[in-house]
Amino acid sequence: MMFKIIDRYIARYFLQSFFVCFFSLMCVYIVFDFFTNIDEFMRAAEDSRQLAQLFFLYYGPQTLAVLDRILGLLVLTAAMFTVAWLQRQHEMTALLAAGISRARVAVPVIVGAVALIILGVINREVIIPRMIPLLSRSNTDLLGEKARDIQARYDNSTDILLRGGAAYRKDQRIAQPNFLLPPSLDQYGGQLIAENAYYLPPTADRPGGYLMDKMIRPKNLHEKPSLSWKGRPVLLTPHDHPWLKPDQCFVVSDIDFEQLTGGRVWREYSSTLTLIRGLHNPSLDLGADVRVRIHGRIVQPLRDLNLLFLGLPLVVRREQRNVFVALGLGVLVVSLFTAIMLTCEYLGSIYLVSPALAAWLPFFIFVPLAVLQIDWLWE
Repeated sequence: MMFKIIDRYIARYFLQSFFVCFFSLMCVYIVFDFFTNIDEFMRAAEDSRQLAQLFFLYYGPQTLAVLDRILGLLVLTAAMFTVAWLQRQHEMTALLAAGISRARVAVPVIVGAVALIILGVINREVIIPRMIPLLSRSNTDLLGEKARDIQARYDNSTDILLRGGAAYRKDQRIAQPNFLLPPSLDQYGGQLIAENAYYLPPTADRPGGYLMDKMIRPKNLHEKPSLSWKGRPVLLTPHDHPWLKPDQCFVVSDIDFEQLTGGRVWREYSSTLTLIRGLHNPSLDLGADVRVRIHGRIVQPLRDLNLLFLGLPLVVRREQRNVFVALGLGVLVVSLFTAIMLTCEYLGSIYLVSPALAAWLPFFIFVPLAVLQIDWLWE
């Protein structure tokens, strides 16, 4: 019974430390960012109610994204803060006098850390991917009305080069699209030029792709049949598809709007399963950086635990009562760990090492140190 009371007490203190650290960091970030870009918020909002809605729709997803990036640091900071505070208040001395070992005191902290890491995986794989449209917003373009640069990309399954003048997130529109057709599809001309192109996701009645509206070139597509490549319809015309207007056509593509224009956002916030599917999507040509990210996602929970077991024993064994010194030790451990991790990921992204090795190498480097720390903790 005594152990249960002590465990609940320490676990509650650990969770309080975690949420206080996270809340403090987010308040600083939100206040600074909001007042720096308040003119954009005021311009985008017609009244105070819409301003509040914009505020929560922008900073809510951003808060979850920041949590995903700094979860390991927060868990380690809260754990070290908890143990240092117990020692500062001489509660650790009382627990040791009662016959409870330092390792036993750390158990509720470790259990709480594991629970938070599991919640972090759920946040990363389930919640954040559903918010990609909101996360693609910038604090200078809250409504998605400003033009974004679009980088030409080949659809490798059809050999069509997708390009245009600018992209607009609000209605998933490409202004002045100019799609370059391969020789197998250039019966009506080598280019598809229109005023606008809108991405339409796949439905039960048609595949996904881009609706070219107000065609400029070629003319009179409504009089010409649709074109196929390798038995797959690729260029749909009004001649065969009555749902298209006379000045429209539809280009079938498995590259959606976020993949075409999102770049970093799609790679960073998509779920691991979506990234794996992207690797197997013949339309996409994803590089080694995505492979490194996939392996990194798999090893991330283990990295966070590794980081915890690297930093926590430094406070427990040294009987560190100064909270700020404990935090400094945590920052030092995180900085070294992060520097090696980023270096390995960079080497993997430029093919100097394999993507799997780039993601797992930091874990293999620091696991022996963590095991040694744990052995010292139990002495």
